[in-house]
Amino acid sequence: MDAMNSDEARPVLEGPDIARVLTRIAHEIVERAKGADDVVLLGIPTRGVFLARRLAAKLEEITGRKVPVGSLDITMYRDDLRRGPARALARTEIPDEGIEERLVVLVDDVLFSGRTIRAALDALGDMGRPRAVQLAVLVDRGHRELPIRADYVGKNLPTSLRETVKVQLAEEDGRDAVLLGLKQTAPAGEQ
Repeated sequence: MDAMNSDEARPVLEGPDIARVLTRIAHEIVERAKGADDVVLLGIPTRGVFLARRLAAKLEEITGRKVPVGSLDITMYRDDLRRGPARALARTEIPDEGIEERLVVLVDDVLFSGRTIRAALDALGDMGRPRAVQLAVLVDRGHRELPIRADYVGKNLPTSLRETVKVQLAEEDGRDAVLLGLKQTAPAGEQ
């Protein structure tokens, strides 16, 4: 995500809002999956993994059954690897139940261009053959470059390309919030 001046960022979701949104998404998953018996949640690192774990806990509250949850590292599947500095690899953890013939719900924090999800689909294809794949995101900010849409959206947040969306989660950042701000521009001569 782009750098953002936190002094100028304004919260669009706070902790209670995020909890409410995740509860709604969990109910939607149960409804569409007719009970979520064959659902596997795979979070895209970093914050997508935390969101997937939270969704799994909500699904367990609703259904009374544990929902398998894991993570899917997409680093080596990204189409922008050559554009920036080297990236650290995250962990891929496929639940013991596997993904074969299961409904896999990919979970991420922000849906933007769609390129991260394209990479996740490529990575998932190397792991097995799910029955179906769905996408749950906390925030959809628009500006798609690929024909990808989320099945479950916490908040649609139309943005300009000059704006940034930063998700903060307690597990990583010490608080839950979605912040909207302006991209920082480099001072003259530092571009």
